[in-house]
Amino acid sequence: MAQSRQLFGTDGIRGVAGEFPLSKESTYVIGRALGHDLVRSNSKARVVIGQDTRESSTWIADRVTAGLSSVGVKVESAGVITTPGVAYLARAHQFDAGVVISASHNPWTDNGIKVFSGTGYKLPDTHELAIEKEIFTILQQGDLPVPGAQSSAASIPGESSLRQDYIEWLLSNIRVPVGSLRILVDCANGAAAAEAPELFRSCGVDATIIHATPDGRNINANCGALHPETIATHMAKSQGQYNLGVTFDGDADRALFCDAEGNVINGDAVLLLAARDLHKRNALPANTVVATTMSNMGVEAALKKSGIRMLRANVGDKYVLEEMQRTGACLGGEQSGHIIFRDGEATTGDGLLTALRVMEIMVSNDKPLAELVVDLKVFPQTIQNVRVREKVPLKDVPAIQKVIAEAENDLNGNGRIVVRYSGTESLARVMVEAESEEKVRRVAATITDALRVHLGE
Repeated sequence: MAQSRQLFGTDGIRGVAGEFPLSKESTYVIGRALGHDLVRSNSKARVVIGQDTRESSTWIADRVTAGLSSVGVKVESAGVITTPGVAYLARAHQFDAGVVISASHNPWTDNGIKVFSGTGYKLPDTHELAIEKEIFTILQQGDLPVPGAQSSAASIPGESSLRQDYIEWLLSNIRVPVGSLRILVDCANGAAAAEAPELFRSCGVDATIIHATPDGRNINANCGALHPETIATHMAKSQGQYNLGVTFDGDADRALFCDAEGNVINGDAVLLLAARDLHKRNALPANTVVATTMSNMGVEAALKKSGIRMLRANVGDKYVLEEMQRTGACLGGEQSGHIIFRDGEATTGDGLLTALRVMEIMVSNDKPLAELVVDLKVFPQTIQNVRVREKVPLKDVPAIQKVIAEAENDLNGNGRIVVRYSGTESLARVMVEAESEEKVRRVAATITDALRVHLGE
């Protein structure tokens, strides 16, 4: 059986800033281990590094930069930039790797390190495992020459031009003029604040920008894609002032939307409207899209009516992408708003690119967002989190397996249950879909109660 990773989750290494594996020593070691991995292939390796707006992002970027530099890797900083911005720069500027310092939707006290290859793709699990082994080897050696204060990685000359290159690439993807739209944009006080205002201004959109004043601690705080109810409230109160609401998460690799009445449009609905658009243009290979185990049964049914097949991958946009590559699909994504368009050059989910695509579809069809997904009948669904003391394989806990089996019998084929661990937090996630809200609540409560009894903190 393949060895499991201890540091890398579904989206890089993540934890509390200042604590292992994101202490000042371990972040230096992570940079050094990544550097060792890179110089084996290229003795003159180059890395681009970017970060979100957390107050810890700058010093973590400094430490990773120092670790990379210690083995001869040249590091260039893009400063505050979205995660997909770093992925684009890695491939477009032929870097050997791209590194992002971000914990995405997590609280400001957390942070993370994500790594892209020089082709702009997230590293496969096997490669992350190899880097992990290198990290632990260096830590065990001890007596590391950990340097003192470093110049900020976010102040290296050239970062503004790198960000501008990314914005210009996004603009080059626009195929239908979108300047007729008025939009409300929530930047989550995160990385999108560095690019979204200029991007939307440059494509002629009348955009009102909110939550774009990061202070190091307000990222995702009651705003952004983690709290779509915030932009929904703004949209509802605006009484039709805007055609569209767009809300990003902390590193803007995903986006959620609101229609003019303030109804939240999630990633499932975006997959539906994007798939139909590509299908209409004969640009959807094999009439197939890739979603995840968490996507609602309703979107699968709506796609089927349009002659489109939906495949399910494990949760995590890297796993969606792997399934897309395996099957040749050009569209995939997650309910949470990670949408991957492979009909162009994108290699990962990109909230800004997704926003542009949604706007194009609205304009080219001359329809409001609500009308484009009006036939989507969503099964009642809940996703509940249970904090766990350790991530014991669920198959190894018979009592929990028994409860899940009984719950599935209760649904009798008219619903779905998915129980999985979060790849980024110490949480078990329980997703239940059923034909009624009452059954959803009852089944979910039974399973979450069992998880708390047997695995809870």
